[in-house]
Formats: sequence, C-alpha cells, structure tokens
Amino acid sequence: MALERICGMDKVPYMRSFGSRTSKQTIEEIRLASSNMDNPLAIMAPPFENPRERVNKLSALGEVQMDWDHGTTTVGFVYQGGIILCVDSRATSGKFIGSQNVQKVVQVNKYMLGTMAGGAADCTYWDRALTRECRLHELRFKERLPVRSAARFICNVAAEYKGMGLCMGMMLAGWSPEGFSLVYVDSDGLRLHGKVFAVGSGSHNALGILDTDYRLDLSDDEAYDLAFRAVYHATMRDIFSGGLVRLYHMDQDNWRNVANKDCHELHEKYSTGQALDDSKL
Repeated sequence: MALERICGMDKVPYMRSFGSRTSKQTIEEIRLASSNMDNPLAIMAPPFENPRERVNKLSALGEVQMDWDHGTTTVGFVYQGGIILCVDSRATSGKFIGSQNVQKVVQVNKYMLGTMAGGAADCTYWDRALTRECRLHELRFKERLPVRSAARFICNVAAEYKGMGLCMGMMLAGWSPEGFSLVYVDSDGLRLHGKVFAVGSGSHNALGILDTDYRLDLSDDEAYDLAFRAVYHATMRDIFSGGLVRLYHMDQDNWRNVANKDCHELHEKYSTGQALDDSKL
C-alpha cells in the first residue's frame, strides 16, 4: 500500500468500488494510474495541446494580471563538519505577508534535504515528486539516488515547463560515498555545484556576510553562528524575509534541526555587535 500511495495508484476508482465495467475500461484505468511511473513529468501538464505556445496567449486574454514579487532568504554552505542549511519562514504575495511559519527546508529523506525559494506551490509539488522518485529508485535499484541525479531530475522538470510560468529556486544537500554535495537548481534549468549558496530576494545581503566570514575549517558553533547572522542581516534589510529562522545540520549519518529562532531573538543578539562594529568605522 505504501508503494501504491507513492505511485498514485490508491486514488483510482476501480480500487474503491466494485461497479460493473468492461475489461477495456479496467485496462485504461490501470494505464492512467501507472502513467506517472513511465513519464513523471506528464502529470502536471495543462489540459490542452501545445501548452508552451498557448499559455502566454491565454494569460494575455485574462482581465486579471497577477505578477507577484517572490521573496525569501535561504542559505547553504559546506564546511568540515558537513552541510549547513538556514532559512527564514515568511511567505509573501507582493507586499502582503501570507504566512510567518512556512517550512522552507524540505525533508526529502534521511540523507537528503532541499530548500524552497520562488513559488511555494511549485516548490512544494516538485519536492514531493522528487521524494517519490528517490523512494522508487531505492525500491528498484536497492541504492540511494545521488544528489547530482536528484538535481538532474529537477532540471528536467524545468526544461519540460520552461516558459510556462514555473518559478522555483532550490538547493539540494546530501551525502554520498563521494562526499558532501550541495547543488543549486532553478526553473530556468540552471544547475550549479558549489560550497556556498544563498537564494531568494535577501540573498545578496546574506552573501555579504558569507563572503566575509566563511571558511572551510569552521567549527560547528562557528558555522551555526555564521548561518544565523547571514539570514538575520537579510531579514533586517529585505521586507520579503522574516519570521522564524530555522537551521539544519547534515553530516554523514543523518540530518538534524539544530535550532529555530525568531528574528527578534536574533536582533537582540546581533544588533549590539553590529552597533559596536559601526562605531569603529
């Protein structure tokens, strides 16, 4: 039953009722239920032909134009003790704050984490699709899906839906026998492997802190402090970022949620230090 839920086959009508139906109808329902295993990118296709050409035309015909500004701050970096991911929790629609408690670190499985930036619906859906693909890969091949392959899956999604309004920027973090991997992927099909990333509207503020103080030989406490400071300064200068700041640490064995701190709590800790630094200028 777990595999049926992963594949979407538990929602098929013939599995819930015993009405009369022909063998042809049954075969067609089985084909539709298992189609996402053959082509997982087809399950989100718009219900009309040539969507790449028609989406823009349909948008132009609409009387209500929605072009929201997206905002967030997510930070990730690799150091000697593993990988750090630190994110805020604010969701916005333009300048309207929709939520202050969004979970932007996605727990793909026990050896892989992802972050969300961009359209919340797009990121949430495709992170769930990625979780399913990772589980199916384990069941089929009896081994983990590497982070590089997971990033390639998201890039294939981006290529399939390019120009159709998909909006997402993700970091995927995980460990494999080759070592720690941190990969950035977005809806333009960009895929970058690196050691330090910041994604979202507050990313340039966070990168200012990371570029100054990041080192590969950071201790755990220094890495936690650097991540919190980077996201804190972004939330103080970017109206689209804020709420809770969540910090995750991944090592070879597992990942764990180190701490969740409110921006006001971080302000009390770091604003004094910032004032002292400014006085020295």
